[in-house]
Formats: sequence, structure tokens, C-alpha cells
Amino acid sequence: MRGFGFRTFFASLAIVSVFAGVTQAQTTSAGNAPYPSKPIRIIVPYPAGGTTDVLARMIGNDLGVAWKTSVIVENKSGASGMIGNDLVAKAAPDGYTLLMGIATLLQGPHMFTSIPYDFKRDFIPLALVAKSSNVLVIPARFPANNFEEFVKVVKANPGKYSYGSYGAGTTAHIHGETLKSQAGLDMTHVPYKGGAPLMTDMLGGQLDAAFIDIGNVRSSLQSDKIKLIAVTGEERLKILPNVRTLTEMGFKDFEPYPFFALYLPKGTPQPIVDKLGKEVARIIHTPANMTKIEDLGVQPSGMIGEQFQKTVLRDYDIWGKVIKSGNIKLEQ
Repeated sequence: MRGFGFRTFFASLAIVSVFAGVTQAQTTSAGNAPYPSKPIRIIVPYPAGGTTDVLARMIGNDLGVAWKTSVIVENKSGASGMIGNDLVAKAAPDGYTLLMGIATLLQGPHMFTSIPYDFKRDFIPLALVAKSSNVLVIPARFPANNFEEFVKVVKANPGKYSYGSYGAGTTAHIHGETLKSQAGLDMTHVPYKGGAPLMTDMLGGQLDAAFIDIGNVRSSLQSDKIKLIAVTGEERLKILPNVRTLTEMGFKDFEPYPFFALYLPKGTPQPIVDKLGKEVARIIHTPANMTKIEDLGVQPSGMIGEQFQKTVLRDYDIWGKVIKSGNIKLEQ
């Protein structure tokens, strides 16, 4: 009887351990309620209607349907995204508050003198939703037909030419200053309030050059008013297979993509991080959502876990280096 009792005890202990593991994977660290057991918020630190907002609502809708819960998208814009970012940084780490952030989240700490949160300390990179690229565009009137000719013309005329970006401190601005530094170009930066007006002036021949996001270039790929001479990122774009990347032409630090990604507050239990990450990746990879994302002019990803976290840290360091090298500072 004694031997049977011990066997029964250890068998019961094993069952309890397995049950506890399953329970832990399904609950928050704060209690025994299964996750999710209340509405989930996705904070978008920019106004409604933009790509960041559209992607957040797409994921929020599908997440709500899959988990039979309410997912609310809240736009908390202002201060270059810092208001919304800070809200998530200081939220309870329980999996119920997510941030849909852009590259500015990684770049801001290197450009602003004061930020109310610490990116590395306060956020967990959850999932890369989509990535974009900037295209170096010149007007048809420019006396060059490729990148090498463009550099030759600009270097021969220091101070004569300018380049546009979709805003001061944006990825396009950073790319422009990085190219100026590495290629030895003397050009004046002209910041615009967004990619749409920038593209309008480029098509009108009012700019000498510009770094423009592929989403705003896409509808004009066949236009005879512009020439596309280079693209940022690690790989050529599928829709621009003949346009070389600056990386393959020997330039450094153009690997990071402007991207849209989800983050959680630091301290969120790992089982919740894993569960959310896998579900978001599944949502992104559905054929319907892949098409929706591509229609926005960006490339779907779905990278999660350690791979995405390593990418974020790499990009954080690269942005810091090029921002410091370009002496890019923004007023708050």
C-alpha cells in the first residue's frame, strides 16, 4: 500500500505540474484570469487614417474575431508620437495595451534632448507588421540617368542642388544626410509635411532630388516625369527589380527599413508575449491581409520573437550612429 501511495502521489504531482504550466501560459502574472479576459487596446501615436492607423485596425479587427474579445484602437497623437509611446511605456505589463509604432520610436531617443521613456528599458518588440523603403527620386529634367551620374553632377556643383524629405527628422531626412556624408555631397535639405506634397512637387519638377517612401511613389512608377535611381533597405524591391539598393552600391547604414511594428510594455509575461506574437504573425500572413498591406504600398512581414528583437536592437544602434554623424537634432 505504501509503494502504491508514493506512485499515486508522484503521478498526481506530475499532473498538477503540467496543469500549472498550461495555466501559466494562459493567464497574466497578476492573477488567474485566462488571457485575454478583458478588452485589448492598441495605441496608435498618430492621427487616424494613416498607414499606422490602418494597419492597427486591420490587426485589431482580426485579433478580436479570432479571440472573441474586444480590441480597441486608440489614436493618441502629438509630440512626434511621444504621447502615445509614453502611454504604453507606462501601461500595466499585462498584455492588454499594445503600441503600433514606427521607426521614429527607435530614432527619437537619438534626436530629441528629452524623452519621457527609455526605449530599451520600457518596451518589448512584439512583431514586425510591415516595412517600407525610401526611393531616391530625381526629376526628368535632372542631367543624370543613373545614380553614378547623379553623384557626379552634384559633386561638380556644390551647394547648387537640394533634396526633399517627407519631414524634418524622418527616415527620409536621415537617409538624405547619410548619403550626403558618405558620398561627399553638398545639398540643402527641404523638409515637407508628408510624402504626398513631396511627391507632388517632385512630379512638378520643383525639386532636384528627394527620398520618398515607396507608398507615395508607387502610383507614379511609370511616369516619364521622374527617374528612380536608388532604393534603401537590404534587398531590391519586387516592384522595382532594376533599381539598385544603396547597400549593394557600397554605402553603409542604409539597411534598416522604415517599419510599422507592435510593442508591449516591458515586464509582460513571456507566455502572453508568445501567444500574441504567434497570433499577430498568423493574421499578417493570411492572403487577404497580405494583399491589404501591399495595397498600402508597404511589404508585409510577420517577423516575431528573438529574430525581430535582434533586428530592432541592430536598427536602434544604426539609427543612433547615422543621426549623430549627421548632427540631426529636433526641437521639442
